[in-house]
Amino acid sequence: MTSTPQASPTANTKRQRPVIAIDGPAGAGKSTLAAHLARRFGFLNLETGAMYRALALKAIESDLSFDDEAPLLDLAAYTRISLEPQFEGNRVVLDGIDVSRRVRDSDVTEAASRVSVHPHLRAWMVEQQRALGAAGGVVMEGRDIGTAVFPDAEVKIFLDASPEVRGDRRYRQVISPSNALERPAMQRTPGAEAAQQAILRDLKERDERDRNRVESPLKPAPDAVVLDSTTMTLEEVLARAEEIVRSHLA
Repeated sequence: MTSTPQASPTANTKRQRPVIAIDGPAGAGKSTLAAHLARRFGFLNLETGAMYRALALKAIESDLSFDDEAPLLDLAAYTRISLEPQFEGNRVVLDGIDVSRRVRDSDVTEAASRVSVHPHLRAWMVEQQRALGAAGGVVMEGRDIGTAVFPDAEVKIFLDASPEVRGDRRYRQVISPSNALERPAMQRTPGAEAAQQAILRDLKERDERDRNRVESPLKPAPDAVVLDSTTMTLEEVLARAEEIVRSHLA
């Protein structure tokens, strides 16, 4: 497999069905929103971040450094990652093995954030993601779908929220997995507050890496609709996103 960046194979061509690109920082609720829109409009939901986590998992199992790009590229060359959309979410298959649950663990998530900063590795991953969505009829969510993977996507949404709100949502996911866009009930025990602060620190560090990496830094596409969910309820976010999709598809 080559790691050389290429122009989007769908650029300047007419897809039979559109691509909906959802980008944004960690903890913004992209997975929740993407799954809803996919069900609402009858599209496939492709969570590209799971592909980075799958490769990071293989790096963990291979005892590779997350900061050295060359061995990671060699690892990617003989790695098979596939996403199999299910009603309840994507099934993530790594070299023929279902790793859907393992890639959600915190050590894999942290490793994926470090692996994803490497420019040639991102270029390799972008090629895989373009192949998955080339036919259209998909909702793809990640960090650079509207800017790098499908800059010609018919619909682009950049979902954002304040770091504190995103940190609270991540904490709730840890203690009780649920919709990431729901506002959590704050717990005031010393242990809970310490855990929340640790998650917030990790999230801010990840934001720093995502926004300042050389290849495809996290930022809204020029033609994306920025949707800030900081003060919005889950129902309000979903309704607004549906309006955005309908207006573009019309």
